[in-house]
This record gives sequence, C-alpha cells and structure tokens, in this order.
Amino acid sequence: MTLPLSGLKVLDLTRALSGPFSTMILGDLGAEVVKVEPMPDGDMVRQWGPFDEDISVYYLSANRNKKGIEVNFRSPEGLGLIRRLAAQSDIVVENFKVGTMESMGLSYETLSADHLGLIMASISGFGRTGPAREWAGFDQIAQGYSGFMSLSGTSESGPMRVGTAVGDLTSGMWLVIGILSAVIERQHSGRGQHVDTSLLGSLMGLLSVQGQRYLSVGEIPQPCGNLHPVIAPYGTFEAADGPINLAPATQSMWLQLCELVGLQHLIRDPRFLTNAERMNNRHVLKDLIEERLSTRSRMEWTELFIAHKIPAGPINNLEDVFNDNQVLASGLVETVQHPVLGALRQVGLPIRSSNDPARRTVRTPPPVLGEHTREVLLSFGLSVDEVDTLQQAGVIRQMKRADAVVASGRDQ
Repeated sequence: MTLPLSGLKVLDLTRALSGPFSTMILGDLGAEVVKVEPMPDGDMVRQWGPFDEDISVYYLSANRNKKGIEVNFRSPEGLGLIRRLAAQSDIVVENFKVGTMESMGLSYETLSADHLGLIMASISGFGRTGPAREWAGFDQIAQGYSGFMSLSGTSESGPMRVGTAVGDLTSGMWLVIGILSAVIERQHSGRGQHVDTSLLGSLMGLLSVQGQRYLSVGEIPQPCGNLHPVIAPYGTFEAADGPINLAPATQSMWLQLCELVGLQHLIRDPRFLTNAERMNNRHVLKDLIEERLSTRSRMEWTELFIAHKIPAGPINNLEDVFNDNQVLASGLVETVQHPVLGALRQVGLPIRSSNDPARRTVRTPPPVLGEHTREVLLSFGLSVDEVDTLQQAGVIRQMKRADAVVASGRDQ
C-alpha cells in the first residue's frame, strides 16, 4: 500500500539527534528524505561511539529510510546547490544554531521566495526569541533549564537527567506534528510556512501535572525518586529478587492490594484511609509494603497482582526487553540489510495502521556518508556533466560502496 507521506520530498540539513530523529519519522511514514551532510566528515554524530565496524551506533539510531549526499557547506557553490535542491523540495528541516541559516543565505524568506509552498521546520535549543536564543542546544542543558531534571532523582541524589536524550527526541516528535500541520494547511492555502520548536519548549510541553501544580496552586514539586508525585502507594518497590513497579491507582485497588499482601489491618489505619493521607505517610507505607513483598519474587508478585487487576511489572534491563515475548510478538524490532554491517536490527516506528497492520517501517538502512550523492542530484534534474563538474571541483562527494567497506575494516 502507499505510505502515508509518499510524494513528500524532505531536504534534511540536520545533525546530531533532534533533527535526524524528526526526519527519520518522516521517512518511516513514507516521505522521500535526502540527508545532506557537510564535507569532509559528515554529521558530527558519526564521530560519537560506541561503534559497530567503525560506524557510529548513535548515527545508526536516527538515520534510516534516508538517502545521503555529501556537500561542501563552506563553498558558495555548495550553498547554491542546497538552495537549488530546496526549491524542489516540500520541506526543509534544520537544527542549526539560531541565525546560522540566515548567515548561509538559506533563510526561510530567501528559500520561500524561490518556492511559495516551501515548509521550513527548525529546532533550536531555547527558541528563536528571547535572551537565550543564541545558546547552543544540548539535551542535558535543556533538561536542567526546563525544570525537567528537578523532577527526577531523590533528595539524597539531587536532580537527575532522564536516561535518554528526551529533549532531543521529543523536540523531533513535536516538530513532526508541526510539519504535518503545515502540510495540511498548505493543502488549503497553497502556501508554506516556517514552523519551529525548541528543546526548552518541548520539555516544558511534557511537564504535565507537575507544571500545572505550580501554575495552579504554586507548588514547586520536589524529586521523589521512583514514587509517584501525587498517588500513594505507586512506584518502585523491592521484592525478594529485585525491584517491581506497582501502580494501585484507585481506592479499590488499594484495598485489594492490602488483601493480597496480607496488610488488611492498614485498611482501617487512619494514616492510610485516603490517598491524601497515604501521600503524607508514603515512606512509612513503602517500608510496610516492601516487608511483605520481600517474601516472594518479583514475577510471582507480578502475576498475582495482574490476575487481580492491579497494574504491576518487573523492571527490565535492555537484554530482558529485547528478548521479551511481548516485545517479540509486537514486532517492534525490524531487520534491514546494511551495505557494510549486513543484517541490522532496529526499533521500528511504534505506530500501526488497520489499513496495513503488517507494514514494515525500517525499509532502508542509514546511508553511508555520501552514498547517494550522484543518484539524488540526477533525480533532482542536474545533468551528468553538472554532477561531474561539481564532483571534480570538490563541491560534492560520492562515496563508493567499496570505499565504505575498506573504511569499516570489514572484508566482503
């Protein structure tokens, strides 16, 4: 079946994680994505480990379903080529520092003058206005600035970052929403627009009830580790063989929990009658529950709680996750053939459609640096002579597969 975004051309000028993650989602949904990388080293993330056959795993995680070209960003001819490609694209995505696109002569105003329907999509660290607009966008800096880190950790540990680059990843997802909104609006108006988000804005958009607590009642939430900020008991508890997550979110679940773990006397204890009282005494309550949980394994308790409709589950490491029967049955990991690495497993797009429930989302591997330069430029209407001239002048580079294999150190 035709993929949802088939027919949309995306010129991807992004690097690192937030922008590439955004354009990868567009590619997963069927858009034709051309990743433009600077000479001579390409996307900065290619230098970040760990490495598989000298290829960055970080790079592999966010660049599938794209064609890759290599262009000299420091030459007027290279920038002119990018402008020419933008004039034939539906969407240009960038995550440079604010002002960089303008300094390269690639502002939205300049590019849209060539193409009225062009949509430009930008990610910055802190937004395009305000005193911090020129700050570089680094995930952990944004996690701290946005208040996100203040919500994680404990009073003993202090603020803790989330274990993935959540600001980068969510800004990529927010940008996709903005892009799709602009595409729909263009269907009515015929005009493109410039949409943007930031790591700061993306993280603040996820503050949820914690942000509303401050805005509505002036509460400044404190880090509470793995306990829920407003429900008790709810969070991580130690069983005989390790931690388990337990989420009895309603009063009836609380009563059922007391019965199952042998704490029936707590049902009438004035310290625990309501959720508000349980919150005030949650640390004492945690100790009482863990004393009972220590008598059985985490999977024994999980099965018992689930059977009685109390949400619970073990805390898995990634080896557990990727070998879990539910994960396997859900088809969340897909395999694609990489020209250097061979079979490459990746976590696919976690969206399914009733129109095509078996659709594969990982269709092509992340490109080798400069892998598709000539192919892409010819498809955009450049002649063979023009491409040859650009290559000879050092404006573009085409990586041969044999070169990539030699660079990786793998014999094929």
